[in-house]
Amino acid sequence: MRSTTTTLLTAALLAATAVPAHAAGTVRTDTGFVSGTTTYAQRSFQGIPFAAPPVGENRWRDPQPPRAWQGVLKAEKPGPRCDQAEDCLYLNVTTPRKAVNRPVLVWIHGGGFTSGAGADYGVDRLVDGGSVVVTINYRLGASGYFGFPGLEGSGAFGLRDQQAALEWVQRNVRRFGGDPRNVTLFGASAGGLSTCAQLTSPRTRGLFHRAIIQSGPCQFGTPAGEGRVQHPWADREDVERAGALASGCPDVTCLRGLTFEQVQALTPQFSSPAYGTEALPENPVTALREGRFHRVPVLAGTARDEFSVFAAMFYAPLDAAGYEQALTDGFGAAGAKRVLAAYPPRGGDERVALSAALSDMTSACPTAELRAQTQAFGYEFAEPDPPMIFPGMPEFPYGAYHGSELPFLFGYGGVELTAGQRELADEMVGAWTRFARTGRPGWARQDVRIFATGQVAPADHRCELWAG
Repeated sequence: MRSTTTTLLTAALLAATAVPAHAAGTVRTDTGFVSGTTTYAQRSFQGIPFAAPPVGENRWRDPQPPRAWQGVLKAEKPGPRCDQAEDCLYLNVTTPRKAVNRPVLVWIHGGGFTSGAGADYGVDRLVDGGSVVVTINYRLGASGYFGFPGLEGSGAFGLRDQQAALEWVQRNVRRFGGDPRNVTLFGASAGGLSTCAQLTSPRTRGLFHRAIIQSGPCQFGTPAGEGRVQHPWADREDVERAGALASGCPDVTCLRGLTFEQVQALTPQFSSPAYGTEALPENPVTALREGRFHRVPVLAGTARDEFSVFAAMFYAPLDAAGYEQALTDGFGAAGAKRVLAAYPPRGGDERVALSAALSDMTSACPTAELRAQTQAFGYEFAEPDPPMIFPGMPEFPYGAYHGSELPFLFGYGGVELTAGQRELADEMVGAWTRFARTGRPGWARQDVRIFATGQVAPADHRCELWAG
């Protein structure tokens, strides 16, 4: 009898080890079963459709419910990218191996509303910290932000995709071990702007409970000459007028007959989310100023040298005269004098001075304003020599440039961190994880936590110059 029992147990164990890795990671969603991949520490489900493909009659339409499927959908690789394909509304879920009622982090990728994908970001560190992490795709460029007279939802389809993904999370994340009552929405750059916009949208009430805004305050703006500031938000009526002129189409039927390549060709004119829509009724700058936003805990910050990478990309080396001309072009003669007084030439390549001025104007000070409006916790990423995530960049003293915090939270860009930077990454992941769990990152609201290896002094961002 004992030998028979032993034989049966041995056979059972052998059978268990022969089961494919994904078999232990099958989950029922509201549209069907999905199977992912399982390791000793995590379960991963990639390429889950959260909306119907936005093609044909669904092009330039609010996201429609995904069609249910029979059997088990293999969710083992990411769905197509929205900057390369029209059928792209997929998300990825990664969980600790044994997850029950865990905090949920929903990541909105950056890329200027024209590029990027959720799967670009490796989430192992955040998952190892105990969170369920969801990364999403959303329509980009003209697919997401084109408008046309009479086209419902004009200019805000990408924002509605983000909202549809959050709705999917509410319906399904408990089955993956996440707590739908404890969802943190977070993003960087265009993803930070998106997070900030969703903070002001009535449609997202109850869909998330905390927000982390990285280098993307709603008030972000670039100089547009003579004291004007260009923000990333567009009025729906302006977008519709531009669409009527740019598309060459007389009606929506014609629009939906364009090829994807023809749609992509419109992207340079249509990459700004529109307000005056159901997805985003109000300009987020106005909504924040007048107190119309969700009262949830917020963590908001920037990299110290945000503009350095753009100064190197878009400007040739500048001498003092070239620096003054660049400021005059952006701020007008009177504005340039004020900026020069606060950020005088340093000698050498004056793109360094230009970067300091525009880092403060575009990012640091708008983020300080956002923190004051939302009573947010603040941070500044000030690592002096982070790895470069943008290939082929010229020699330049970049410092803590735009996006340089990403490899400290994610596996990103294939870059490696030093031993000291890995310790800093652990510190940052710990803060993000605490905030997701409790709504507090580990320091007082009145403080701005500086993240850097070694001691770095607080910076004077001269926000009194940029106020108003």
